[in-house]
Amino acid sequence: MVSKRAVQIAARALSSVQVATDYINLFGGLDQVTPPLKRSPGVCRSTQNFEARINGGYRRIPGYEVFDGRTSPSSAQYAIITATITGSPAVGNTLTGATSGATGVIIALPGSSFVITKITGTFQSGENLNVGGPTVAVSTSTAIISGAATAVLHATYNNLAADQYRSDIAAVPGSGNILGVWRFNNVTYAFRNNAGGTAAALYKSSTGGWVQVSFEYQVTYTVGSGAATIVDGGTLTQGGVTATIRRVLVRTGTLAAGTAAGTLVISVAAGGNFAAGAATVGAGTLTLSGAETAITMLPSGRFEFTNANFGGAANTTRVYGCDGVNKAFEFDGTYFVPIPTGMTTDTPAYITSHKNQLFLSFVGSIQHSGPGTPYTWSIVTGSTEIAMSDTVTGFMKQPGSEAGGALAIFTRNRTSMLYGSGVSDWNLVPYREELGAYPHTIQDFGQTIFLDDRGVTFLQTSQAFGNFAHAAVTNAVLDFINDYRTLATASCVSRDLSQYRLFFSNNRALYITAVGNKIVGIMPMLFVDTVRCVCSLEDTDGSEKIFFGSDSGWVFQMEKGTSFDGDEIEFYFELAYNFSKSPRVNKRYRDATFEVEGDGYAAFNFGYSLGYGSTSIPQPDNQAVTLDFSSVFWDAFTWDAFVWDGTTLAPSTVAMEGEAENYSLALRGTSDYYQPFSISGAVTHYTPRRILRA
Repeated sequence: MVSKRAVQIAARALSSVQVATDYINLFGGLDQVTPPLKRSPGVCRSTQNFEARINGGYRRIPGYEVFDGRTSPSSAQYAIITATITGSPAVGNTLTGATSGATGVIIALPGSSFVITKITGTFQSGENLNVGGPTVAVSTSTAIISGAATAVLHATYNNLAADQYRSDIAAVPGSGNILGVWRFNNVTYAFRNNAGGTAAALYKSSTGGWVQVSFEYQVTYTVGSGAATIVDGGTLTQGGVTATIRRVLVRTGTLAAGTAAGTLVISVAAGGNFAAGAATVGAGTLTLSGAETAITMLPSGRFEFTNANFGGAANTTRVYGCDGVNKAFEFDGTYFVPIPTGMTTDTPAYITSHKNQLFLSFVGSIQHSGPGTPYTWSIVTGSTEIAMSDTVTGFMKQPGSEAGGALAIFTRNRTSMLYGSGVSDWNLVPYREELGAYPHTIQDFGQTIFLDDRGVTFLQTSQAFGNFAHAAVTNAVLDFINDYRTLATASCVSRDLSQYRLFFSNNRALYITAVGNKIVGIMPMLFVDTVRCVCSLEDTDGSEKIFFGSDSGWVFQMEKGTSFDGDEIEFYFELAYNFSKSPRVNKRYRDATFEVEGDGYAAFNFGYSLGYGSTSIPQPDNQAVTLDFSSVFWDAFTWDAFVWDGTTLAPSTVAMEGEAENYSLALRGTSDYYQPFSISGAVTHYTPRRILRA
């Protein structure tokens, strides 16, 4: 029998045990290079599909989903109807109310109820429910929208409803990968080769899916008299043949002087075909060089776009683009207008507008149009050519006044600044040798950001000589950059999340979160689909939309849904080894807590490793964990599960066991049905032990 005195002594001993608290602020993203003792405890030594938040913490990223303009999968709703079931309904059947005429597609059959989506009309309680002709049940309730009994069922049914809508959405018709994707006036446009791979075609999104944009016809001309009547919307007439002029392109000369030569983009001709010879537009006369030809595009280019307004009115903003295979073009949402420059090989690869002039790159040459005249490429009207002595990889306008703003011109191995306003005062100044940009990686991120051989680099205005300075920002992830930089395919920014995103051909991505010049965190992603091209633009209501085209012919919308278009999102992070400010003191670890917030339901695993995962230290019991690219440290983790639902989660404590000088916390999971959640910090409790022996 234990004496009262013995109990008192034991209680006194327990109360004297020192328990320390260690808080880890999750901040900084991935760090592959800092020595272990110098790493902040809140950085990751390994991570996937978490992004750094502006105000700290890591968020499991949202999903992406296929897009063609129809109802998005993530917008789907489900409803539950309780019923007395007498027949044999099946998932995928269309359920019809015999009295109400309402319909819905069955996505689950839990017990005596139907879970349905794609609902039309209003189901009634007590009516017969039919599949096809036969009655399969009698309803005992109306359709209850989002009526699941638990958060996990709600998430599951939402996911099943999304899959039903997903099956309606189609790839862009044709063959091969998406060649370019752009958003203009709240409509998404995509280029893809036709089915035979013989030409590129343009499609636009609609409530019925992808619709091909019809290209019209073009004919070349030289002007005669009465040029004032040769305008967009005029009628081109030659004998009994007529067509409506969509665009009047003047490549050289001027209409006013009667010296213009160029192209007319016209509708399909009525009354036959045009021929070489005289024609009229109202009172104006002109000479056609031959018959009209259908506008077509050669296949397999890589499209670049910019929006520009050379007309000055609120409604004259248009899309300008090029692809390295065809002529540059203008598009206003209706009419597709090729822009001839007169180059022997007229296939520009990169495009921008600067100082009211359209700029194009031709390998190592830069050309621009006349001021305010994107169709005119004549020295007489202000056009010129600038040699760059290296292959151009892109442009980016730099901040400044109308008189002082410069144009950064990037080549693969150097960067130059073009100062001035036009041909009379252009001044091309080399900025830095051996500082260039990989193609399709240049973005405006408050300041210019791009991928160079040394890593992702900011080019920012400064008071230094040349008015600019640069700094690499990815030194913490040099291993990642060195492994994948040559695989870069595309880039974009997320204005809402203050991120620069860089994509690679092996389905990886790098998200860089920054506030001003300060990097909040850099974190890698692994998608299921390859990002071949991407656009990030604001709609007319100010909302940001991000779309990417893949090699499968699909267009996807980012920041949508709970999955990678139906595939699971695999996510994890492992924090740096934390020695709680005492690297040579052993500690007995007691418990750990993650601070989690989010919406809906989520489930994930928690684990930890002790003493750098050393095999000489007794590690916690293991639970089998399989990853596509696992490392040995996964074998040193013990795992417990968190399951939570609601809008936030109060800290939940998980027991830790073991003794070592440091520990590394980790979190992982896989899901296609729950919403993103954020981890802002972690708290551990431990008891200090003895100092480690030498």
